[in-house]
Amino acid sequence: MKKIVIIGANDFQNPLILKAKEMGFETHVFAWKDGSVGERTADFFYPISIVERDRILKECKKIRPDAVASIGSDLAMLTVNEVAGSLGLPCNSMECTRVSTNKYAMREAFLAAGVSVPGFTRVDGETKAEEIRGLKLPVIVKPTDRSGSRGITKLTDWSGFLEAKKLAVENSFEKRAVVEEYLTGEEYSCECISYRGEHQLLALTKKYTTGAPNFIETAHLEPSGLSAEQTDKIRQAVFKALNALKVENGASHTEFMIDEKDTVKIIEVGARMGGDCIGSHLVPLSTGYDYVGKVIDIACGKKPGPVRRQKEHAAYIRFVFCQEDLRLLEDLKHRAPEHICFISEMAPITDGKVTDSSARFGYYILTFENLEQAKEYIEL
Repeated sequence: MKKIVIIGANDFQNPLILKAKEMGFETHVFAWKDGSVGERTADFFYPISIVERDRILKECKKIRPDAVASIGSDLAMLTVNEVAGSLGLPCNSMECTRVSTNKYAMREAFLAAGVSVPGFTRVDGETKAEEIRGLKLPVIVKPTDRSGSRGITKLTDWSGFLEAKKLAVENSFEKRAVVEEYLTGEEYSCECISYRGEHQLLALTKKYTTGAPNFIETAHLEPSGLSAEQTDKIRQAVFKALNALKVENGASHTEFMIDEKDTVKIIEVGARMGGDCIGSHLVPLSTGYDYVGKVIDIACGKKPGPVRRQKEHAAYIRFVFCQEDLRLLEDLKHRAPEHICFISEMAPITDGKVTDSSARFGYYILTFENLEQAKEYIEL
């Protein structure tokens, strides 16, 4: 029987576990034991933290897997690529892993490759505001090596720098932060897959956030509604960014903005599938492309097939921040239950403020025939 090692066991990794089992793989899942769903769905579960790479590699040498994979987690990809590379399995290089999981290193790689970047610098706990005032306000302060909107602040005045820096550095694994000039425009992401350096654009996603100061994502929509001409510009800019980071194998998730002049501005690239169910649910629902299955194929060294687009199907995920979000869901249950694709488990809603993606209370996924139909039920 074919064997696959999967790094991570939470809700966003579970589609990978289930898809691998559906494809006939024996699943070996590594994660810290905390009651996550993957502990139950895996054929074999190993209570080893995803950052303990030496221990995982030691076990993998006994397992002798055909593939090592993960989806939607930068931290997990550090382990995936180190372990897969040590076993001689398909993966991205450790240099790619280094620059694609550190926002400062990423911007340096973009700069060297001629990818447009805003003014930026790296700071730590000792940096003073006067040391970085060469940057133009407003700026974004964020950890160098975290995702999920953790530790992000927008500053319009340097008086808030010390507090913003403290928040970002505390949320960083390496205790550093990036300060960069604020980009303006509408925010999107580009979902791609790569095989031996050849990139394929699968979908464009419209992103909705809480806005300043934390920019926590509230919803995602596919297709994005962008034109064919805009898509061509995006493809060129994204592929250039992927090449700059030496992304060669597997999924990628590129966040970008488009301004009023249709200029594409790359924010950052994740050399992994987009989280928040973008890759695992929205892409297959809107395009018909088995994204998770193709991630597994590539991890085994198989070339992915062509995109099978479903004509103008739309997929939408909304995250629950408050009781009003749940009231909208209850209204949909009565008014249009046929459009509800999935409802997650819901945590009890409290009065506490949602400060990052991990603190949201749940989510639900809707599907529609096209964007026009989606507009009848959701605010776009």
